[in-house]
Amino acid sequence: MRITVLGCGLVGRAIALDLSRQHMVTSVDINKESLKTLAKNDSISTKCADVTNLSTLKEVLADADIVVNALPGFMGFQTLKHIIELHKNVVDISFFEEDPFQLHELARNNGVIAVMDCGVAPGMSNMILGYHYHRMEVKNFECYVGGLPVERTLPYQYKAPFSPVDVIEEYTRPARLVENGEILIKEALSDAEYLHFENIGTLEAFNTDGLRTLLHTMPVPNMKEKTLRYPGHIQLMKIFRESGFFDKTPLSIGDANVRPLDVTGALLFREWKLNPGDQDYTIMKVIVEGLENGKSRRYTYSLLDRYDTATGIHSMARTTGYTCTAVVNLILEGKFTQTGMNPPELVAAQEGCFPSILDYLKQRNVIYKVETTTE
Repeated sequence: MRITVLGCGLVGRAIALDLSRQHMVTSVDINKESLKTLAKNDSISTKCADVTNLSTLKEVLADADIVVNALPGFMGFQTLKHIIELHKNVVDISFFEEDPFQLHELARNNGVIAVMDCGVAPGMSNMILGYHYHRMEVKNFECYVGGLPVERTLPYQYKAPFSPVDVIEEYTRPARLVENGEILIKEALSDAEYLHFENIGTLEAFNTDGLRTLLHTMPVPNMKEKTLRYPGHIQLMKIFRESGFFDKTPLSIGDANVRPLDVTGALLFREWKLNPGDQDYTIMKVIVEGLENGKSRRYTYSLLDRYDTATGIHSMARTTGYTCTAVVNLILEGKFTQTGMNPPELVAAQEGCFPSILDYLKQRNVIYKVETTTE
C-alpha cells in the first residue's frame, strides 16, 4: 500500500521507518535536513514541501491509500481538515488544541476513516480505558505518563521529542478532569505529587489536559491524567509561565512585535532537542477500577520503554509512533472500518482491535505489563 507521512520529526521518522517494512512510504517535510535521515531507505521516498499550501498538499497526497498526520499541533487541525476534504483515510498524532469532533460530519460525508490522538497518551491510555469500559462498569481511571532523558542535566532535566511549543501547551492549557461525575478545570502544573517507580526512582506528577476526547466519550465518574517529570521541573516551568515567557500576546520591542512564546520556544528547542544517541525512556501507569461480573476489579497497566540502541530510535518516538502505525495497519487490513472522527478509545472498543494493537507493539518490544486485582 502507499502511505504518505506528513512530518519527519523524531516521531514522524519512526512512523515512516516502521511502515516501510510492509508498505511504500512517502515522507513529507518542509525541512530538507530532516528528510536526509531517511535517504538510505529504498522503501521510503522523500519530498520537501510546504503542506500549508492546499495545492501542494493535494499533490503530495494524490497517490496515498492512507495518510499519517505527524505535523506540529498548531498545524494539525487545518491540515487534518484538508486531508479529509481530499477523501483520504488518516491517522493523526498532531495533538491539536481544537475540538476534533468538529470534523466528524465532514469525515462521515466524505467516507473517510479518521483516527485522532493516536499516540501513547493520548492514544494507548485511551485504548486501555475504551477496551475495559465496554467490559465492566468503570468507576475510576488514572493515567500517569512521561517521556524523560536518561541523563539528567540541570536546569531542565528534560528533552523533548516533540516541538517545544507543543510541550509548553502542557504547562499553560487548563487541565480538565472528572470528579464524582463533574468536569473540573484546574490550572496546569497543579496538584503536584511524588511517585516512586522501580528502576527509575522518584518522579513528580502534575495535572495536564490529557483526557481530551475521553471527557465526551467515556462517562466515568472519576478520571485524571498527570504528566511525569523529574523533581524540580514543575517549579521551573511555573517561573517561566508566571514571568510571561509562555505568553501568546505580542510584545512591542523596538520596531518588532514578538510573541514571548515564539522566542521561548526557539530558545528551548536548542536546550530540549533530543540528539542522535541521547537515550530516553517512556514511563506510563494506567489504572482502571470498577465492577466486573459483580466483583471489584482493578487493572494496572505499566510501561517502561527505553531508547533502542540497535536502531537509534528514541523511546517516545517508538511508543507514540508504533501505536499510530498499528492503527494504520488495522485500517489497511480492513479490521477497522468506521468512518468519521474516531478517538482511540472507540477503536479499542471494536472486537479484536485492542489485542491486535498490543501484539503489534509487543513485536516491536513495546510491552505493557498488566496486573489484575480482584476483591
